[in-house]
Formats: sequence, C-alpha cells, structure tokens
Amino acid sequence: MVTIALFGGTGKTGRRVLSRALAAGYTVRALVRDPGKVQMSSPMLTVIRGDVMDPQSVDETVAGSDVVLSLFGQVKGSPASLQTDGTRTIVAAMKQHEVSRIVTLSGGGLAAPLDQPRLPDRIIRFLLKRLSGQVLADAEGHFDVLKASGLEWTVVRGPRLTEKPGIGSYRVGWVGVEASTQISRDDLADFIVTQVVDRSHVGEMPFVSA
Repeated sequence: MVTIALFGGTGKTGRRVLSRALAAGYTVRALVRDPGKVQMSSPMLTVIRGDVMDPQSVDETVAGSDVVLSLFGQVKGSPASLQTDGTRTIVAAMKQHEVSRIVTLSGGGLAAPLDQPRLPDRIIRFLLKRLSGQVLADAEGHFDVLKASGLEWTVVRGPRLTEKPGIGSYRVGWVGVEASTQISRDDLADFIVTQVVDRSHVGEMPFVSA
C-alpha cells in the first residue's frame, strides 16, 4: 500500500488531489495549518496540524510515506521564500526517512528547456515577472532545491487554472508545444495523482493543459 505525504491538501487544487488519492486507495498523511479546512474523513487519512516551515511537523508527515506531493504555494501574507524554504525542509525530511519520490506543483511561468513559448505565453511570462516577480522567484528557488537534491523529482506545471468541471482528459507537453493556456483544477489533480506511481516524468517539468 502506497502512503502519500501531502502538503497543500486544503488548497483549491490540493483538496481535489486529496479526494482523488483517497478514492484511488492510497493512504495519505496530510500536513495542514487548520484541520478544520479538511473537508473529508477516511480511515486512510491522517491529518497532522503544523506548518511546512516547521521541521518537526514536516518530519512527522514524511515519516512512513513512500511519495511526497507538495502542492503548497504562496498566498497573501506568505513569506517571500515560502516554497523554496518549505521545499528545502521537505527534502531534508525525505533524506532522513529515505523517501526518494517528490512531485511539486508550479506554473507555466517557470521555464523549462523544451518550452517553445508563443506570443500569448511570452506575454503571460512578462506579466508574471512584472506583477508577481516574488512568486516566480520563489518557484525558481524551489526548483533549484529539487535539482540539487538527488531525489526523483517531477515539477508539474499548469497554465491558468479554472473551476470548471473536469473533462477527464488533458495534454502533457511543454509551454507552446501540445499545450493550451488553461486547464480545470479537476483535470490537473487527475494528472498529479497519476504521478504517484508514474516515473516517466522523473527529472522533468511537464506542462499539463486542456
């Protein structure tokens, strides 16, 4: 039985991942700041109160897990380096407990070598740098931590996320290649859960879109 250490499980995408992981029969250990925001219960779910910046909470969450899904990100009032520092704390706990697989979530503004951004993509990246430079810099920082970790990492990148019902399918490619500019959170969550056992994107930054 695969056990997932889940970070960011109460977010808009994270709670969808949580429900799908439980439905798929996985055991989940979820670190949350407010357990009251967890909208489901299951004998397969262990909720741990804490913060991703707290090494003890992170260590407790990672202990006994096989895979880490790290879906947390910056919100209003977050530290400028939340994703970078949180990822560093998670990586340290993974090494302590000999967990090798981690999947994280980021946006299309985080560039990958095989991207071929078209004009709309370049405009979006320009706006991200101008309006959300701190968030983009943090995403790049978390990626640097993963690259240096020696772990089996995958960074799932998505375009604009919508609240529309999922259509049950998606495209996996690169920015500007086999890609569109949006995806429903439902479909993105579907893909993220496949990465629990799928190793075809280890060391890659797939861009998942509608």
